[in-house]
This record gives sequence, C-alpha cells and structure tokens, in this order.
Amino acid sequence: MEVLLLDVPTIRPHRLSVATMHHQTLVLLRLFSSDGIVGWGEATTIGGLAYGGESPESIKINIDTYIAPLLLGRDASQIALLMALVAKNVQGNRFAKCALETALCDAQAQRLGVPLSALFGGRVRDSLPVAWTLASGDTVRDIAEAEKMLDLRRHNIFKLKIGLRPVREDVAHVAAIKRALGERASVRVDVNQAWSETDAVLGMALLHDAGVDLVEQPIAARNHEGLRQLRAKNKLPLMADEALHGPLDAMALARLHAVDVFAVKITQSGGLTGAQQVAAIATAAHIDLYGGTMLEGAIGTMASAQLFAGFQALAWGTELFGPLLLTEEILQAPLVYQDFCLQLPTAPGLGIALDEERLDFLRRDKKAAAVFAMQ
Repeated sequence: MEVLLLDVPTIRPHRLSVATMHHQTLVLLRLFSSDGIVGWGEATTIGGLAYGGESPESIKINIDTYIAPLLLGRDASQIALLMALVAKNVQGNRFAKCALETALCDAQAQRLGVPLSALFGGRVRDSLPVAWTLASGDTVRDIAEAEKMLDLRRHNIFKLKIGLRPVREDVAHVAAIKRALGERASVRVDVNQAWSETDAVLGMALLHDAGVDLVEQPIAARNHEGLRQLRAKNKLPLMADEALHGPLDAMALARLHAVDVFAVKITQSGGLTGAQQVAAIATAAHIDLYGGTMLEGAIGTMASAQLFAGFQALAWGTELFGPLLLTEEILQAPLVYQDFCLQLPTAPGLGIALDEERLDFLRRDKKAAAVFAMQ
C-alpha cells in the first residue's frame, strides 16, 4: 500500500464556518495486489483538523504505521475479513478505513470485471443529480456563479455555506440569491454547526420565508436533542451531516426523529459498507437521503457515486462536485458532468483511469524532494 498526499489549489476560496479553503489535500491510497491489479481509495478531509479528528498527515501515518502491516501478505479478495481485522486493531480512523475499503472493493470489482456498484447490489440509476456549493461569501459573485452553472446545464441545485456572519446578514445574503434564481433552482444552506439553538430558531424561520428548501447541520453535531426540537419548531426540512458518524449515530437520530434528511458520506461512515448501513437505517425510519461529499477528488467522488447509484430513493440528490472545485485534473479522462448530473461509467471497478504523470507532479513528497534538491 502507498498513501499519496496531493496539494491541489481550488478555483476560488471556499469559505466554511470552520475554515476557508484555498487548496485541497487529496489523500489517495494505492493498493498493489500480487495478481497485478491496483485498487484506489481516497480519504480526503476538509480544513486539516478544523473540521474533524483526522488530518491528511495523520491518515497517511496511521495507514503506513498501523494498517498496512496488518494486511500485507493477506488475501485481498476477502474484504469483509480484512476490514474486520482492521476494526479489531484500529480504533476510530474512519477516513483511513474508508480509503482502504474503497481500494479493496475497486480491486475486487476489477477482478470480477464489474463496476464497483455491483458489489453493493447494483444500480437503479446511471446518473446522479449534483448540487454546487456557493461559498465565496460575496452575494454578487455567488449569483453570477450560479447563473453560469445554470447556463452550462451543470447544476440547478445550489447549497450556500453560511454561519460566519450574524444570522440576519447571512439570511439576507441567501435571500438575495434565491430572489435572483427564482424557481429555476433549488437553494439550500449549510451552517456547519455555527449557530446556537436560538440563532437556529430565528435563522430557519427567516430562511423559510426566503424560499430556501433545506437547512443542513445548523447546530452542534452532538446536540441531537437540539436538532429534534428545531425540527419540531420549524417548517424547513432539517438535514444531519456532522452528526452522522456511521450507523450508530444514524440509529440514535432515527430513534429521536431528530432530522428529516441524512447526508450520507462514505468517509464519515467509515467506508462504503457503513454508508450503506446508514442509508438502510434512514430508509427504515422514513428519513430522506442526500449523497454528501468531503470535497474529495475523482476517486472518492466516484466511489460515492457507485454506492449512491444503488440507493432506491435519493430524494435530495447529491453534492458530488469535488473534482470541479480543483484546478488540476488527475484522471486520463475527466468525470462527465452534464444535464445537471454526474454520469457513471460502466467500466470495471471505479471505472476511472488515473494520470500517473499528473499524480507525480502534484505529490507533496515529490515537490519537497525537488525543493530540497534545488537547495
């Protein structure tokens, strides 16, 4: 196994309540098997440690030091057995485990000559609606960006990152964008836990009046009871994101009837299997599904898409736009976004081919070595 860190600039600053991103560090896992098959996985996160408990550097060192030695020499086709072995010996590290499971599944699907989605029951759709996040923080710029996406027929769902400013200022920003777009687009907001419960009560009422369709994670992730009360007090659908760290959280939220929608993320769920279990709990509890992202590159995006394509219902679409936020392409042929959707390939495994030259150019260790040689 080899873990690559790729530092890739973003097309513009991406502002969240927890951080402002000017680049994304892709964390890629390349798994070599003795039969010659190479599997790929991804463990990309957001904002270093500002968002969660794993950073690109910690993911790499934990895979290299603790996970890889457990698996070397074992049968790569025994995915459940290998993941159980890792679960027994490694606590937490959901993102690292997701990268591993994805790489194992990619390799196994290639062996079988089927798309990765076939390992999880197959597909019910070959394309996925994709939202675009407006996160410059500038109202005029965000409207222009949304208009461009509509003209290109790339996105007609927009999620706004808010929470840095006072509630009324944020709502005024959102309301102006919704007025400009009208019924041509769905407008939603993501607060990334920035509001108190009282802020959220006010904010959700104002957002409802502004014509917003959905509010994502307005308050602290652990405050499940607060989410339940917000849902009871407001008319806007409420979505859990940071509150969902796998099936156990999904079950707790479902028991409380705390939210209307689950943002399913393969990394937050600890892997593809965990994400499928989260979706199953949601379906049983009559909670809608949304395909989330950690702003991964092409590998994590396509791994998510392969799984989400098998969900029987995906009422709120997805936000698998991560590769479009990056200035560099790492695939031989880019992912296909058209008619407001991401198109799924039919080739075996993830169905994508990496550009080795671009990977080498973007690798952090290669860049560091080049700088050291120049010195």
